[in-house]
Amino acid sequence: MEYRRLGASGFKVPVLSFGTGTFGGKGEFFSAWGNTDVAEARRLVDVCLDAGVTMFDTADIYSSGASESILGEAIKGRRDKVLISTKATFRFNDEPNNVGSSRYHLIEGIDAALKRLGTDYIDLFQLHGFDAMTPVEETLSTLDDMVRAGKIRYLGVSNFSGWHLMKSLAVADRYGYSRYVANQTYYSLIGRDYEWELMPLGLDQGVGAVVWSPLGWGRLTGKLRRGQPLPETSRLHKTGDVGPQVTDEYLYRVVDALDEVAKETGKTVPQIALNWLLQRPTVSTLVIGARNEEQLRQNLGAIGWNLTKEQVAKLDAASDIAPVYPYWHQRGFAERNPPPV
Repeated sequence: MEYRRLGASGFKVPVLSFGTGTFGGKGEFFSAWGNTDVAEARRLVDVCLDAGVTMFDTADIYSSGASESILGEAIKGRRDKVLISTKATFRFNDEPNNVGSSRYHLIEGIDAALKRLGTDYIDLFQLHGFDAMTPVEETLSTLDDMVRAGKIRYLGVSNFSGWHLMKSLAVADRYGYSRYVANQTYYSLIGRDYEWELMPLGLDQGVGAVVWSPLGWGRLTGKLRRGQPLPETSRLHKTGDVGPQVTDEYLYRVVDALDEVAKETGKTVPQIALNWLLQRPTVSTLVIGARNEEQLRQNLGAIGWNLTKEQVAKLDAASDIAPVYPYWHQRGFAERNPPPV
């Protein structure tokens, strides 16, 4: 297993992390992801640790806290062998203050997460989204207090715009608060918007990408093909309208290119899609999920080899789309505004 620095920090993470959104299966949305119980979770953790996948990602809203609780049970007795990544910000219940990044909600949410996880510290804590109703200074001072208290070791964000992240980093620098070193972001061969602004920002400011849904919300599993119906077992039946949107023609164009590379390499479509991401700038780790051990082992086959430059170029060309303004305009000034490499 390869380990990479998380942004500009001294913290190293495995290039593959395990996402536990499938743990619990509470509610229609998360039951479509999976319903892994404690016994199966322990087995998946075993497989991960044997392969060097030591970081496990969860969030308070995953199955209303059940994901954190099951993960806590699955790692019991081996906390020193794992890294825990979790998130909070989205509404947890109907109480008026149990939402956002206020001092009240963060303190309550972090303490509750620690209890569910059965630990006294979180290795990487991320804001799940930007809270425009709470001053950035309030959020960062609270998180800094949590770091100084030993409850959190490293900080990150998720689903922030470029200006959200840059403003937060500027405030942290101004007051000497702990900086964000991770950006848990959506990025895939069929979702490359991250490259337009957040990737250059990450390079400039030392923020590493923790990639969620690297298989394009389940569309790059190799099961979706031109002219074929959606597989019965696909979670897209219930979650397709909620996640990132992709036109059919664009998806099939990318899948066609993946199929060509699959024939050349002998690898599966998901393995190629993951390996492509691991060669992109700023990427520290990919959060892979799995309903079962078979899916997990297949995803683990994405490491230990690399696509050739020609294969990367083929996938780049198939997945390229015209960016929105001002990014398409900036491409015309590459002399002084080069793309990330």
